[in-house]
Amino acid sequence: MIYLYSFLFAGAVCLIGQIILDNTKFTPGHVTGLFVVLGAFLDSFALYDKFIEWFGAGALVPITSFGHSLIHGALAAAEENGILGLLGGMFNLTSVGIVSAIVFGFIFTMIFKARD
Repeated sequence: MIYLYSFLFAGAVCLIGQIILDNTKFTPGHVTGLFVVLGAFLDSFALYDKFIEWFGAGALVPITSFGHSLIHGALAAAEENGILGLLGGMFNLTSVGIVSAIVFGFIFTMIFKARD
């Protein structure tokens, strides 16, 4: 049953994003930023952790999980190191994803040419 819940949650996030794209003048970058902020907002009130309990990996796959990871790492580091831990802590959980996006983006720009 967890597979179905995971699929439905991730599908609902995609559906909401597509509805926003179709009915507003937002670009995909705007929608991505909106979902990151939404995930961070939900984690600030400990709601996103409940989504992860209910929906499993389906809540960890969408872009909303990136916002959750940023805030989750920052708050954990702030408990250990105080206010200075906020900035460094947000990259503890997300550094691998950020670095791999940069590296793969560089590799693909060297292989493929952009179309006009």
